[in-house]
Amino acid sequence: MTINKDTVLAALSTVQEPELHKDLVTLGMIRDVMIENDEVSFTVMLTTPACPLKHQIENEARAAVNKIGANKVNVKLDSDVPNDGKLRGLVNATVKNAIAVGSGKGGVGKSTVAVNLAVSLAKLGARVGLLDADIYGPNLPTMIGAPNMPPPANEKLQPAVAYGVKVFSMGYLVEPGKPLIWRGPMLNSAIRQFITDVEWGELDYLIVDLPPGTGDAPLSLAQAMPLSGVVIVTLPQAISLEDASRGLEMFNSLNVPILGVVENMSYLLLPDGSKMDVFGTGGGEKMAAHYNVPFLGKVPMSPAVRIGGDEGKPIVISDPESDTAIALRDISERIAAQVSIHALASSSVPKIEII
Repeated sequence: MTINKDTVLAALSTVQEPELHKDLVTLGMIRDVMIENDEVSFTVMLTTPACPLKHQIENEARAAVNKIGANKVNVKLDSDVPNDGKLRGLVNATVKNAIAVGSGKGGVGKSTVAVNLAVSLAKLGARVGLLDADIYGPNLPTMIGAPNMPPPANEKLQPAVAYGVKVFSMGYLVEPGKPLIWRGPMLNSAIRQFITDVEWGELDYLIVDLPPGTGDAPLSLAQAMPLSGVVIVTLPQAISLEDASRGLEMFNSLNVPILGVVENMSYLLLPDGSKMDVFGTGGGEKMAAHYNVPFLGKVPMSPAVRIGGDEGKPIVISDPESDTAIALRDISERIAAQVSIHALASSSVPKIEII
């Protein structure tokens, strides 16, 4: 068989993107096809640098081109995060996707998930922002190791930067230790200003750490900024699941896509390798099945999470090979995949010229 651009594309049209369920050519993911004798080179443009199945896609693409007689196949992986198409009213900035991290109650580790999600995506090469929307208890500056923000510039508030993540929080605007005693309309105004008055720049993902509950702040955020979706964090125990279910139902009523459920503090890994189910077991998975949404994974308990949060070193940075860090990285990749699925489902498949 003669190898040319058409035969290469025909071969690659047999390779499916496992989560989008369309072939690579139809999705416009093939770029820069080059043929020299029996050597073929091309780029696969993934929908996220955090694609959890990128190596599977690479291997299947290489095998497909090998089958048409190519002696050597060079596959380059790159990424172009799709825009969910929602208008967010930002001037001179583009936030392609806004991901809220929420729950119906406090103390479930929502901020830990948000911080490690943001840092994990940034480490993989995505442009990431992290917005602390917990107006009454802003603790992300401490947890991510960015206690101060830069001075304003060009009449805009400037986010702090830590581990490649742009960060903004009410904690930068109030005196440490002072309570914020605000009613709903003031919350609404503050959240809108966090979106419009901060120099976010170009972002693939804006991660929003929501306050607990189903009150003014999450409602204001959902109304002020169209969300790509929300991640629900829960503990395995029944009472946490009840509260998390209320949070999930609130976002359903607001027509915000549910990207999935994370079960935090799922178990404690003991020195002998056994697991202790401190808060019960399997609740998050059952909740996801009940609502027919993805179960994104379990995060084991670890003292290193608390230590890292106090010291401003997220566990994916301080102990990247730990079970907890690996679980959080895997969950981050699954969240990114869900965002791509929703973004492409809500708009027509982009037509990308193959050259």
